[in-house]
Amino acid sequence: MTDESNLGPGMSVEGTLLQLMGIVVSEASPERVVATMPVKGNTQPYGLLHGGASCVLAESLGSIGSALHAAASGKVAVGVDINATHHRAVRDGVVTGVATPIYLGRTTTSYEVVVTDDRDKRVCTARITCQLIQAPPGS
Repeated sequence: MTDESNLGPGMSVEGTLLQLMGIVVSEASPERVVATMPVKGNTQPYGLLHGGASCVLAESLGSIGSALHAAASGKVAVGVDINATHHRAVRDGVVTGVATPIYLGRTTTSYEVVVTDDRDKRVCTARITCQLIQAPPGS
């Protein structure tokens, strides 16, 4: 279960895609975000981890790191770009995503997210860029 206190202001897992996909955040700061996701329930018709699921994990981690960075200046983060390379197939177990910043700016952030399997083999490498905008009233 994700400790929502480390996700940043106004962020909750309840009722989100993270909850639906079983993503559990274990570490979250602007410098590093770590989470796991089960393969079961996140597969495509051939029984392999769905590439879109890896992208959801990557975008979630990069967005959390970006939001934590943005909060220090009263801003929020919105995703504007993601790309991913899928290196190997996974049929079962759990994958782990680790997001580390490439760039932490005043108006944008970019993170590299490495997704690995239970054997610590790289499954996917993704890059996400977020724009930092003024927080809407009430957020």
